[in-house]
Amino acid sequence: MGGFSRLWSFVSKAGLFGDAATAAYIALVAAIAQATGLFYVLFPELGALSNDILRRPHGTWARAPVLLVVTPFLTAIVGTLVTRHMAYDLSSVLLTVGCAILIIRVLKSPIAPAISAGLLPLTLGLPDWRYPPSLLVGTGLLAVLAGIRHRAAPVPLTLVRARDRADDIVEEAPIDYSWAPFFLLFLLVAGLAASLTGQRFILFPPLVVIAFEMFAHAAVCPWAGRPLILPVACGLTAAGGVIAVSLLGAGPLAAACIAILGVIVLRLFDLHVPPALAVGLLPFVMPDPTYAYPVAVTFGTALLTLTFLAWRRLVAALGRS
Repeated sequence: MGGFSRLWSFVSKAGLFGDAATAAYIALVAAIAQATGLFYVLFPELGALSNDILRRPHGTWARAPVLLVVTPFLTAIVGTLVTRHMAYDLSSVLLTVGCAILIIRVLKSPIAPAISAGLLPLTLGLPDWRYPPSLLVGTGLLAVLAGIRHRAAPVPLTLVRARDRADDIVEEAPIDYSWAPFFLLFLLVAGLAASLTGQRFILFPPLVVIAFEMFAHAAVCPWAGRPLILPVACGLTAAGGVIAVSLLGAGPLAAACIAILGVIVLRLFDLHVPPALAVGLLPFVMPDPTYAYPVAVTFGTALLTLTFLAWRRLVAALGRS
């Protein structure tokens, strides 16, 4: 019995239970998507949300099950409405992202991945009104699992790890928006590049979430401290997603493999970027994923890195003056 307790303690501390549970959950949602024929039931950001919620049952996202369901649903409605009435260009991108951030601000929601839910239909050219309610399947199931996991997992009696405290802050809705002009500058540059080249995935939906949390919580955001490795990690998870779907098809096995591969990449780099798991799952909902996707992902993430470094240098210079 003592040996089992020690083993379980190791598994829990290493986050292995959460990683395995994430792969199982993603496979289940993929099976539902395959059975219903609605591929967008597997909303890619479910990878990020499930990994954090199942690993950290007392974290910020896990403590907001209602907003977990409501926020992506509302932003998806906005994204679908924009997609039905506007072509993909810089104005439609900015309108969609702006409305999604407004929804998050009004609701005081910590669910930043909902921004991706709004931008996804515009990026994919998906004007289907079945998309918003389809998100309720995955987020609703995850909300139930979050509640069960939250009640079953003991409340830590010791001090919470510094990384957990940082993750909680990063997931909270921002209070200060002084960073917004540079975030907007990034959206303008990346959106313009996507529009001019026709490579919409230069501004892939999870990248907006990565940028939002990176700028909003620069002091504690895990990937804000290592921005140069971010394009490599996202590029690898994107390539892994394309390879998995190409070899295994868009089914539960491919989805589980993508989730596991994403976790492995992030662990190899010791980089905690939950939205990177969504990057790997995007090929699952793309009509014809090709290797142009990881190239576009790497380029777009590099643009974010350059913009963020420029902003951080400007802030430091103003602080010294």
